[in-house]
Amino acid sequence: MRLFLLFSFSALMLLEPYGFTDETDKKALLDFKSQVSEDKQDVLSSWNNSSPLCSWKGVTCGLKHKRVTRLDLGGWELVGVISPSIGNLSFLISLDLSNNSIGGTIPHQVGNLFRLEYLDMSYNFLIGDIPVDLANCSRLLELDLSRNDLGGGVPSEIGSLGKLEILYLGFNNLGGKLPASFGNLTSLTDVILCSSKIEGRIPDDLARLNQLVSLLLGGNNFTGLFPPSMYNISSLEVLDIFGNGFSGSLKPDFGNLLPNIQYLFMGRNNFTGPIPTTLSNISNLQFLGIEYNKMIGRIPTSFGKLKNLRIVALHGNSLGSYSSGDLEFLKALTNCTQLRTLSVRLNRLGGDLPTAISNLSTNLQQLNLRLNFISGTIPYDIGNLKSLKRLVLSKNLLSGPLPNSIGKLSSLVDLDVSSNRMSGDIPSSIGNITGLEKLYLSNNSFEGTIPPSLAQFKYMLSLWVGSNKLNGTIPHEIMQIPSLFHLDLSNNSFTGCLPDFINPLERLGTLSVAHNKLSGKLPQVLGDCLSLENLYLQGNSFDGDIPNIEGLMGAKRLDFSNNNLSGSIPGYFANFSSLEYLNLSLNNFEGKVPTEGKFRNAKVVTVYGNKDLCGGIKELKLKPCIVHARPMKTTSHSSLSKKVAIGVTSAGIALLLMVFIAYISLRWFRKRKKNQQTSDPTSSALEVFHEKISYAYLRNATDGFSSRNLIGSSSFGTVFKALLPRENKVVAVKVLNLKRRGALKSFMRECESLKDIRHRNLVKLLTACSSIDFQGNDFRALIYEFMPNGSLDMWLHPEEVEEIRRPSRTLTLFERLNIAIDMIYVLDYLHVYCHEPLAHCDLKPSNVLLDDDLNGHISDFGIARLLMKFDQESLFNHLSSAGVRGTIGYAAPEYGMGGQPSMHGDVYSFGVLLLEMFTGKRPTNELFEGNVTLQNYTKLALPERVLDIADSSILNSGLRVGFPLGECLTLVLEVGLKCCEESPKNRLTTSGARKELILIKERFFKATRTARR
Repeated sequence: MRLFLLFSFSALMLLEPYGFTDETDKKALLDFKSQVSEDKQDVLSSWNNSSPLCSWKGVTCGLKHKRVTRLDLGGWELVGVISPSIGNLSFLISLDLSNNSIGGTIPHQVGNLFRLEYLDMSYNFLIGDIPVDLANCSRLLELDLSRNDLGGGVPSEIGSLGKLEILYLGFNNLGGKLPASFGNLTSLTDVILCSSKIEGRIPDDLARLNQLVSLLLGGNNFTGLFPPSMYNISSLEVLDIFGNGFSGSLKPDFGNLLPNIQYLFMGRNNFTGPIPTTLSNISNLQFLGIEYNKMIGRIPTSFGKLKNLRIVALHGNSLGSYSSGDLEFLKALTNCTQLRTLSVRLNRLGGDLPTAISNLSTNLQQLNLRLNFISGTIPYDIGNLKSLKRLVLSKNLLSGPLPNSIGKLSSLVDLDVSSNRMSGDIPSSIGNITGLEKLYLSNNSFEGTIPPSLAQFKYMLSLWVGSNKLNGTIPHEIMQIPSLFHLDLSNNSFTGCLPDFINPLERLGTLSVAHNKLSGKLPQVLGDCLSLENLYLQGNSFDGDIPNIEGLMGAKRLDFSNNNLSGSIPGYFANFSSLEYLNLSLNNFEGKVPTEGKFRNAKVVTVYGNKDLCGGIKELKLKPCIVHARPMKTTSHSSLSKKVAIGVTSAGIALLLMVFIAYISLRWFRKRKKNQQTSDPTSSALEVFHEKISYAYLRNATDGFSSRNLIGSSSFGTVFKALLPRENKVVAVKVLNLKRRGALKSFMRECESLKDIRHRNLVKLLTACSSIDFQGNDFRALIYEFMPNGSLDMWLHPEEVEEIRRPSRTLTLFERLNIAIDMIYVLDYLHVYCHEPLAHCDLKPSNVLLDDDLNGHISDFGIARLLMKFDQESLFNHLSSAGVRGTIGYAAPEYGMGGQPSMHGDVYSFGVLLLEMFTGKRPTNELFEGNVTLQNYTKLALPERVLDIADSSILNSGLRVGFPLGECLTLVLEVGLKCCEESPKNRLTTSGARKELILIKERFFKATRTARR
């Protein structure tokens, strides 16, 4: 019987090619074609009944049986779904559907293709799970399902594909854990599982993959120590575990256990301890990336033995000890002649910059030592690095001149030495670098004049020389660089007039000459710079009228303040639709202030200090304009006028009475309607918005909530940048994580808290979304005005921010003081002037957002409480559970003991924040252990050692004022200490703190003006 069955099966296999099965293939392919959208079917025009199957485009048949063995449709721009009939192509060996726009799920019938060796469906829009039936394709050698939207985890059944050599499942939404059966794939040589939301620990069975050459696991949520199993895979040449949650220290013999590594990506984890010196035993190592971890100790000098080393990325750690000897590795790296990129920024490297950096590889293209504690001077022979494209030495302690040999770096595109202590003249040789695009010299002590040779720049985009000691006139040549986008000459001692450049700078977006000694009339050509968005002219002695700049319809920020400008205020400013800030204060303007358009908003327009202005909206608090009317004659006409006036007054009173009755009726109707709404607990919170937004609209506006638009996170959700197409407005969208306990209450509370409060320094809540997503889950989101300069946190601690989002400079002392005053104004408003007093309860740097002018705006009212209507239990839960992790160090001590929300608690948080802003240290800094806190650390230093504890970036800002810097810092820090006293009753009130900070600002400003004269 068994023999008969075997014979029967063999007979069927012999009969199959000569029978009906080629028609089965044809039908399967025509079914596939029918699922392709009609407008894309033309590429499959050869697929028809009148043409032989094996002549169809993309189809390959076997020579013997004329059955379809290969289907190559990669990159054909097909749109549609995959027909289940694909599973009937039983002779198929290779299936390539990559680089199309195919959606839907992978049909489980693919598992019927038992001869399949190559399957590629990458770069599509496939959803659903990876079919477990793929386990039936036991001959598979290569499986590529990457770059889709697949979920459901990595199926354990995939472990049965014992012949699999290449497995690419990266860039999906798989989630789940890596199954232990993964260790059964012992033939694997290449694995890509990047960015697929896989979590948990790496299974020990991974050690069995002893033929593995490439293992890419970056961008997931793996945790635990560096996987011990990986140390056993000595065949590895590429290892990528970037952007996970791995922790612990690396084995000292790391380099001996993995001797064949060529590319090592370990950045953005939580690794600690020193860098293993045995890494230098990996003789073929080309890329070494351990950036953004918590590594300590010195950078091994033994790296000099790695002759093939091309890229070294060690930035964002705690390497070094602030002392000499930290930079010895630079001398060793001169032996690495293939070196292309060296980045050790954001560490603790100290000591003088060695002359050896001039002897680094002539192939070096990027050298970044930013944000360390490096002193000394830049070596004269820096010009030897002839291939250098990017040289970044900013935010260190470098002194001395910028060497003249810098002009030999003809390939340089980006030069940044800002925020140091450099001095001397700007070398004219820089003008030889004609391809330079970005030049940052700000916040130093450069002196002399701007060399005219800088006009030779052909591609210059950003020129920043602000906050130096430069003098003389502004060269006309600088104003002729056609490619300029940002030009900052502020906070120097330039004299003369602003050059009347011949041709308008068509690309110029920002021009700042603020706080110089410029005078004369403003050039008419300013009005022809049609791309200009930001114009800062404040703190000079410009006079005359504002020229006609009516053409600058895209202007956002215009600051003419503190000059000698005169004449009337141009009415066309009212029609600048993009205008967010117009400062005309402290000038000699006269006449009536317009009341239409942008002049209706006191948050946009500032005009104080012009004694001859009148009118305007009441918030501007100007005197009324006097209207000189002719005296009326005492005739019968006068009596008639009085009668008419009485009649009009009576009619007006009657009309007001009717409006009042209608208003009361409307309030009663709304209240009744509100009481009737019981189906949705968020309905009452959403009533305040005239227009709600749908989930689909938000999804489209955020490009599917893409990580490219991710700008941060808050206590209960994730924040995305979005462009609302209907409104043509950029906003911030906070998507609530409803799985987190208290998120729904936070949503309703934030709506309720912000519905009736209005302040120029509060982030405005525009509207909200209460909807259902495409999977049928509840969806809640809050839509805010967008703050382009991000959070205060990223400005205070830029070393913790990824480079693409990091601010290009640091905050000056004056800017920090302004932000502090902005915040205390808001707290004073919430505590005293709100219709119902409100406590924010969660003030910290990440909840202070900055607009384009670096004005502070308080955000995130997710746990705010009305002081008269607080929910003590929920507040206690927030402060005693997961929420407390976000506010440790900022929360008032009484909150930790179940204290009620109060204005005293907010003042305490503000005090801690004030100390952080001017010392640059978080209250949770590793310095503060045991009884040492930020408060007593500050108190012990005042006043003699205030400069020792101050944020170094303030000290490097090049401030030169009559009011001593140390005295200013001491006064501000003393306000902070008064605000965060242990006992609530001993703390300053918001109004008291506001008055003290304003007095400090006024003294600072007055001293600056005096010193400038």
